[in-house]
Amino acid sequence: MNRKKLYSVRPVRDLKDMLAQSIDLFGNRPAFVGKNTDGVVSEITYHTFGNHVKAFGTALLNIGLKGKSIALIGENRYEWCVTYLAVVNGVGTIVPLDREFPVNDIQNLLKESQAEAVIFSSRYLNVMKEIKDTLPAILHWICMDDVVEEWLTPFSNLMSQGEKSLTEESNEFEALTIDPDKATILLFTSGTTGFAKGVMLSHRNICTVITGVSATVKVTPEDRVLSILPLHHTYECTLGFLTIIYSGASIVFSEGLRHIPRNMKEYSPTILVTVPLLLENVYSKVWAQAEKQKGMKRKLIMGQFISGFLYHVLRIDVRRKLFDKIHENFGGKLRLFITGAAAIEPSISKGFRKWGFSVLQGYGLTECSPLVAGNRDNAYRNNSVGIAIPGVEMKIHNPDKKGIGEILVKGANVMKGYFNNINETRRVLVDGWFHTGDLGRIDRRGFLYITGRLKNVIVTKNGKNIFPEELENHIKNSPFVGECIVYGELDEKSGETQVKAQIFPNLDAIREKLKNVNLGIDTEEIRTLIREVIKSVNRKNPLYKHIRFISIRDSEFEKTTTRKIKRYSHHLPRVTDDFPV
Repeated sequence: MNRKKLYSVRPVRDLKDMLAQSIDLFGNRPAFVGKNTDGVVSEITYHTFGNHVKAFGTALLNIGLKGKSIALIGENRYEWCVTYLAVVNGVGTIVPLDREFPVNDIQNLLKESQAEAVIFSSRYLNVMKEIKDTLPAILHWICMDDVVEEWLTPFSNLMSQGEKSLTEESNEFEALTIDPDKATILLFTSGTTGFAKGVMLSHRNICTVITGVSATVKVTPEDRVLSILPLHHTYECTLGFLTIIYSGASIVFSEGLRHIPRNMKEYSPTILVTVPLLLENVYSKVWAQAEKQKGMKRKLIMGQFISGFLYHVLRIDVRRKLFDKIHENFGGKLRLFITGAAAIEPSISKGFRKWGFSVLQGYGLTECSPLVAGNRDNAYRNNSVGIAIPGVEMKIHNPDKKGIGEILVKGANVMKGYFNNINETRRVLVDGWFHTGDLGRIDRRGFLYITGRLKNVIVTKNGKNIFPEELENHIKNSPFVGECIVYGELDEKSGETQVKAQIFPNLDAIREKLKNVNLGIDTEEIRTLIREVIKSVNRKNPLYKHIRFISIRDSEFEKTTTRKIKRYSHHLPRVTDDFPV
């Protein structure tokens, strides 16, 4: 087991206690940085943030929402964060909704969650107009923006009312005590299967992860995080928001995916909580750019060799100097990528580290608030998702000869259960252990390696197990493949399960390779090239793992908001029928 030293952390009873401590410790430091309506960069201090949470919480109590469920939907923004902490710190149960959910899902989940208020941004004004008459239980429609509609209340009005109550020495919100084990956070997971389950989390669940990750990854008040992933997802909410507030650092909200490069240069963040897809795109663009400039690729390779030798042999770090152009594109101060939600190719983590960035991959699930394991500042493996965070136990259930089995988790981070679903709760929570449904192995030093999802395993006629994720990682190593899914399909004639792959090609790379800028996607040239990619993968694997059929699609796979492919999306229309390898 790994015994590397942990950072000291301050204990917190609940999120209300956490915020109060941060205000005392970092009161005049910026909690949030962003542009005002005039485009001027301004700061909101911890003191101001705390006062806003208190005022908004007071206003919600004043309109009768004590103990009620309150839904929250909108883009990443300051009002989202104020609402979240105002609700969980004494008012009631917060229900953050996936901003990508279709109208029908939003309508159904508002009903299912028994929400009596919904707080939303003006982007969802038309959605709320469409569904409001079907939801009589919702008594308060609160818009984060100053929209004048008879049926809704502007956020700013409630904030003003709350501030007025506080000047009249109302201390109802401040006096509320928190039960750290009560479920006050209800998250509906979009998942990769299309079925949403309500995960019930408590303050203790979240605080366990906050202190656990803070003990293994150093975050200081001087750090600044650019928030790019959706806050309704517990990965971003816990790591990119609440842990940052605990640490006294500051948060900047990205204006959208296409604005990330500009926002990086504007705000010079030091930390980015992200997903592999973004890092993979950046990494491939750097090398593609190097290929186009004469001698640049050779310089890049040589620079990596020199910096690696100096760093690992002589302990001299010149990486930021040697690769200053790459660092400038990230704003010049970025030091750490925290990545999760899907596996990252180890060579990409290693490559970024050679350029002077730390890439720490973790593993978690919404049901675990979300972090279970993570690579640490002083203990990491590029091909592992890391070691269990302090306070969390992991074990492998029914391991095979290679040590691979289902990952089980126990700890104060594990959810209270699924909302209104006792049977499903009992199925996954057995004797205090949460059955993740993920497959992996743990080495003797405690590092966890993910091999796939239990329900995705393809079982052959002779009982062999094939992990689709393993084959997908091989396929994605090709520059000619954008995205892919490997799956098994029963052949009714032979009674055997056939291994198939569906490919979304990287058309730009293929056109460049074949010197044909007008090449269409449904052509024999592309079929031949993709067939060669799959044949190459097959040659690296035993016969029973060979992919037998391929199909090609002309658009990306459907994804969750954390950019994980929804596995059922391979059933959606494709350009080609299955063709043999």
